[in-house]
Amino acid sequence: MSILERTRSTTQPEVALPIGPRTAAVLVLASAVGLMMLCWPLLLVAQPGDRVEPPFMFLALLPLVMVVVLAEMGEGGMDSRVLAVLGVLSAINAVMRGLGAGTAGIELVFFLLVLGGRVFGAGFGFVLGCTSLFASALLTAGVGPWLPFQMICAAWVGMGAGLLPRRVSGRAEIGMLGAYAVVASYLYGMLMNLSFWPFTLGIVVPGHEGALAYVAGAPVLENAHRFLIYTLLTSTGGWDTGRAITTGIAIAVLGPAILTTLRRAARRAVVRPG
Repeated sequence: MSILERTRSTTQPEVALPIGPRTAAVLVLASAVGLMMLCWPLLLVAQPGDRVEPPFMFLALLPLVMVVVLAEMGEGGMDSRVLAVLGVLSAINAVMRGLGAGTAGIELVFFLLVLGGRVFGAGFGFVLGCTSLFASALLTAGVGPWLPFQMICAAWVGMGAGLLPRRVSGRAEIGMLGAYAVVASYLYGMLMNLSFWPFTLGIVVPGHEGALAYVAGAPVLENAHRFLIYTLLTSTGGWDTGRAITTGIAIAVLGPAILTTLRRAARRAVVRPG
């Protein structure tokens, strides 16, 4: 192996936009609000038979948190060139989501989201997840109460890619990103199920005895058990598996070329102090 090859093999991919302490704090706050949006029915103290309504207060709060995230990242180095990259990737993701339309779980959004978060960092991946799903909803007239949940869950997918170990490179990096994409695809499906499951009444799945609906006032573990069975029987083997396979194959086939392109774009967009 030549010196040049050894140098390339030991080169560790750097994150284009490292996050500072303030941005990290805002991302933690936004994630905490997102978790509250999703998990509050499981923690709610209610009387048996009470009807649980969606938390519209949280749906209005989340966009405000996103604005704060963008403001904080602007102070940390997201200049006009990086914003241009963000806009291009968001537009591409929005178009690709329309092409797949989620048929049989086929999703063409997540692989570019994972690769973008890997190259530009956790903060960029978080914002890219939000803007991609928002732009896609505008293009497909898919704006509704479910949109904030889709945005925050996609944001976590991009942010998680940016938090993966930086020491991994080459084929091992593609393998790591593919494995992460598969896990993230299943978690995305489970969290999206959690966004509407507490408000769905009379859930009965063929082949399973008993109802799987949310029971207000029941112990947390009992409701969590019902929800996990519901997710396993309704989406894990179908939509979620289709999303995981599509994303994993896309990263394996297109990942090396797109990573190289994104890193070249990152070097031109980000100017580091000498």
